[in-house]
Amino acid sequence: MKISRELKTAIIVLGGILLFILGFSFLKSNPIFKSYRTYYAVYDHVGGLATGTSVSINGFPVGKILDIRFVDERGKLLVTFSVENDFEFSKSSKAVLFDTGIIGGKGIQIVPVFDGSSNSVSGDTLPSFIKPGLTELVTQKLTPLQAQLGSMLEHADSVLSGVNKTLDEEMTGDLKSTVANIREITENFKQSSVTLNKILQDNKKKLDNSLDNIEGLSGNLKEVSGTLADADLGRTMEELQQTINGFHQVVARLENGEGSVGKLLKDEELYDNLTGASLQLEQLLQDMKLNPKRYVHFSLFGKRPKPYEVPDEDETETETGEQ
Repeated sequence: MKISRELKTAIIVLGGILLFILGFSFLKSNPIFKSYRTYYAVYDHVGGLATGTSVSINGFPVGKILDIRFVDERGKLLVTFSVENDFEFSKSSKAVLFDTGIIGGKGIQIVPVFDGSSNSVSGDTLPSFIKPGLTELVTQKLTPLQAQLGSMLEHADSVLSGVNKTLDEEMTGDLKSTVANIREITENFKQSSVTLNKILQDNKKKLDNSLDNIEGLSGNLKEVSGTLADADLGRTMEELQQTINGFHQVVARLENGEGSVGKLLKDEELYDNLTGASLQLEQLLQDMKLNPKRYVHFSLFGKRPKPYEVPDEDETETETGEQ
């Protein structure tokens, strides 16, 4: 069978077209012999998402972005993407728009949800969610900080303005004078330090002797404390306490009138008797002084003493007056 030239030309053209399609698909990482499901998601913005960007599940690429277009006049964007048929997930799974790197780049990640609902099919619109990237998070944190910083700068500017108004020529002179006084005080301290160092150097030997004496005194105190510790102060204090307790008991017995001394201190009748006896003794001594013949008799010839005669009151008074 002879093939005509036209048929050969047609076969070559068709083969070229097929090779072109296969090559183009290979360059776009889109295998021809795999089946895909097409899904949709609506976003307020896509942050630079481009067609051909990969779609992943748990970090594994399973598809790519097919198309991005406006869905309404408010600017919402409809993203069309494909997912391989190898993995099934429910209709409530989310299409999350996230940052693929620190310096930029966006991608879509399918977050599968297994809640028992029916599986998604090609043509479904999945719930969309925009995950804040590093730039958005930094912006969210810096925005209030920027406002606070602006307020602080305004406050600092007002403070500086007030300081400039306060620092007139007179106050500026006072500040200069204060600084000069501080400098002078510093110089005085420096001179005092030099003088003190000189005194210490000149009296180093005396200071060493004083330190030695202090060290000897501390040693003596240590020995004294050791001697006191060996003297059994506890026992001595215990005996002293016993003595004090005994003295308290004696004083208590005296106050209660116990014993001879206690009765002498507390017995009023004995006191009255002693007082009366003292008075009588005083009268007796006075009478012996006034009338010794009544009590002492002396005779060379052995005469018997005259009987005692009670003196008259007048005679007694006369003798008392003469005395």
